[in-house]
Amino acid sequence: MTEHDQRSRFAYVCALTPLIFGTTYLLTTNFLPPDRPLLAALMRSLPTGIALVIGSKLPNRQWLVRFLILSVLWASAVFPLLFFAAYHLPGGVAAVINSLGPICVMIVAVPILGTAIRRVQLLAGALGVVGVALLVLRSNAKLDGLGILAMVAVVIMMAFGTVLMKRWGNPPGMGPIRVTGWTFLFAGITLLPFTLAFEGLPSSVTPREVGGLVYLVLISGIFAYALWFWGIGQLTAASVTFLGLLNPIMAALLGWWVLHQRLNALQLLGAALVLVSVVLGQQRRRRTTVAEPKPVAELTTPR
Repeated sequence: MTEHDQRSRFAYVCALTPLIFGTTYLLTTNFLPPDRPLLAALMRSLPTGIALVIGSKLPNRQWLVRFLILSVLWASAVFPLLFFAAYHLPGGVAAVINSLGPICVMIVAVPILGTAIRRVQLLAGALGVVGVALLVLRSNAKLDGLGILAMVAVVIMMAFGTVLMKRWGNPPGMGPIRVTGWTFLFAGITLLPFTLAFEGLPSSVTPREVGGLVYLVLISGIFAYALWFWGIGQLTAASVTFLGLLNPIMAALLGWWVLHQRLNALQLLGAALVLVSVVLGQQRRRRTTVAEPKPVAELTTPR
């Protein structure tokens, strides 16, 4: 098996994660207790953190502080805002804002990492935004100002979290899955008192909501994030970055299949553009004898 074939197989497996993330909007609006973004965020982070740190050594003080910072940027602040946006925005609007993530990462990385923005990456990011807009945006979509601000904040914080993680790397002897576990554990511990204080636990849940919470914990939490960071270890980060754009394709397919929404020609064109963006985003830099800055797309933004 050639190196290219092996990378392709790893990419196919890792692509399961953004496809799972594509179920978030349908899950939030149809299978979770209504108007409880903190509870949803807690259930996605705390069990994931506990599961992924089992058997791990306690990090040193410097990394404990870093994990606390990353937990805010990746989870404890991001997840409540993400679910708030899901409760207050049409899925198409949230998806278009979220598709700006790769471009935002490129911009943030320039001053922090000193990386260069490659034209093929910028083209891939632009195609991704246009494709997602054609795929999921509706002309009659209702815009909620707070929901838009929440989603923009999510994109910016995830970009800074990704770039800082790239700058700091991993602690000695600790792989990306353990790093994710400690980050999410801190996020869950941070979210727990706020959830109890401002939302509390629901007095009752339906069997449908129990199923949604179980899926959120096991599939959209533990399994998806463990697979995502395993993929980072197997693939170049550039490949993983643009795989995230598969998220809205899954959301659109679920809308067509579960909610009986129609897909027109423009939406199919949008899906095609997203796929082109994913392929372009995985193009590796040509080898050269001249030293060059690392490509910005060697960063990841999991959702």
